[in-house]
Amino acid sequence: MGIMVAATIILFWVGNLYLSLSVPFEKMSLARGIFHFLIQTYLFTGLFITAHDSMHGTVSKNRQINRAIGYFTTFLYAGLWFKKLLKNHRLHHKFPAASEDPDYAEGNFIKWYFSFMMKYVSVLQIIIMAVFFNLLKLFAEDLSIIIFWAIPALLSSVQLFYFGTYAPHKKPHTSEMLPHNARTLRKGHIYAMLTCYFFGYHAKHHINPGIPWWKLYQTK
Repeated sequence: MGIMVAATIILFWVGNLYLSLSVPFEKMSLARGIFHFLIQTYLFTGLFITAHDSMHGTVSKNRQINRAIGYFTTFLYAGLWFKKLLKNHRLHHKFPAASEDPDYAEGNFIKWYFSFMMKYVSVLQIIIMAVFFNLLKLFAEDLSIIIFWAIPALLSSVQLFYFGTYAPHKKPHTSEMLPHNARTLRKGHIYAMLTCYFFGYHAKHHINPGIPWWKLYQTK
């Protein structure tokens, strides 16, 4: 089931990107443009959520397949290196919202976001994204690539950071957040799914890291 869910997200990401780039932006209706833009942003988030499940071994029971999907989805997402993400994510679960947590930082949303991003941006990633951009230029115009590929990737990073790091782990840390210094979103399953694939159920995830994202809503 995990492989099927992962494959569905990847195929929809590829399919929507193709459809959004196949029509010149100036010839696309406003409604269609907004639709493709929002869907692509959401599917970018889905790519990373899939990679996150790979970090916890919940995409496939076969370790090689699980890792392969993790490497593939992080590469598609933004030219990221799965092994580095995995190392930091293990530290995040071991020391959530503590000084040893590489994803944690003091300060407001903007300061924390840029601190978070700078830990993962590399020269190699920039080169990979530049190669992606130029490959897409063989198929589509620059403006369409920026609107339907570059901006959705950036916005999804904000979405992932807010619902997966900032909102669950920001201070003040209360007693009910123990032992993982994590909150769980309490606005219903539809809101949780639409905002970040149930990633807002973050305390649940820290308590049950072996449960895939698409089953988090079922946990008590």
